[in-house]
Amino acid sequence: MAVAVVSLQERYEASMVLSGAGDALAYNHGHWEFERDGELIHQEVAKRGGLAMLDAKDFPVSDDTVMHLATAEALMQVGKMEKQTLAHLVKQLVKEYIRCMRDMDGRAAGITCISNMALHEQRQDGDHRIPFNRGGGGCGAAMRAMCIGLRFPSPEQESHLIAVSVESGWLTHHHPTGYLGSLAAALFTAYAVRGSLPVEVWGQGLMEVLPRAKQYVIKTGNCVEQNVNNWDYFENAWRTYLSNRGILEGTGKARFPESYGVKERERFYTELAFKNWGGSSGHDAPMIAYDALLSAGDSWEELAKHGFFHGGDSDSTAAIAAAWWGATYGFRGVPQCNFKHLEYRKRMSKAALQLLELSSQAFSQEE
Repeated sequence: MAVAVVSLQERYEASMVLSGAGDALAYNHGHWEFERDGELIHQEVAKRGGLAMLDAKDFPVSDDTVMHLATAEALMQVGKMEKQTLAHLVKQLVKEYIRCMRDMDGRAAGITCISNMALHEQRQDGDHRIPFNRGGGGCGAAMRAMCIGLRFPSPEQESHLIAVSVESGWLTHHHPTGYLGSLAAALFTAYAVRGSLPVEVWGQGLMEVLPRAKQYVIKTGNCVEQNVNNWDYFENAWRTYLSNRGILEGTGKARFPESYGVKERERFYTELAFKNWGGSSGHDAPMIAYDALLSAGDSWEELAKHGFFHGGDSDSTAAIAAAWWGATYGFRGVPQCNFKHLEYRKRMSKAALQLLELSSQAFSQEE
């Protein structure tokens, strides 16, 4: 029996909505995001009847989705302008990120995002650059960038995707490990939308795009020496991971251990992490999300087991993985209760439809 083709419109909507659903389910009011014991999380999910019994109405979204919506709505606002430019978009991103900080009660917003948006709000000089930050390698830039790939999905738009993901990322996370996570989250969403590249090739694609991102950073003149000197950590971490999975060259299927249960994944995610907190940095949040996608194939349940319910910053890996999965498979096989009554679902659906419309429109990096 032939598998029904999922429309592009459904995949756009699923990317936004399921990202929010993954975030909310993994966050669980902060109970699961800050739980270090992944086995305990899996036990609690089982006690609730499993993934198919988790109703989104009982799971508010975290700061990840609030900021992802802010990114999408900035893209939408600039989309109404006669000429869509990078300068206009950066200005609008700052406005939307400042505005969304008022919606962080009970959502566990990150300190880096909070402090840097407070800095932006205080500034009167119109300059949106912040100092280089040796501690700015967290996942806060990555968790909110998937929709950039929905706006710029085609190969011809990759230069815009690079520029926008870097610029949006270093508004709060001015460190390559941080804002390159934004690039990975956006790029893999674009790959998913295209539907022409096997998932196993995506990592190799990222490795090819990274030198172009470095050239963009150099061209901006923004703390070039510090950025270049701290560039290699992200790139080397990804090269090591892709080699471990046997897909550095983008050929063949990913290699996984014969036994890759909860304990083995917990150990592996911790090894990937900076300071042993899996998914909390710009390099390993998209990396764990990618690992989950490679493992799960078209199974939403397997994606959740690998990418939502683990010790560490699980809501960020979930938001990213679910966005890519939705852009690939739509809502196919997802229990309706996981997303039907999701907080802000209507905003997510509206954003998805407008981003689809904008994806064919012109954009300029010139003033």
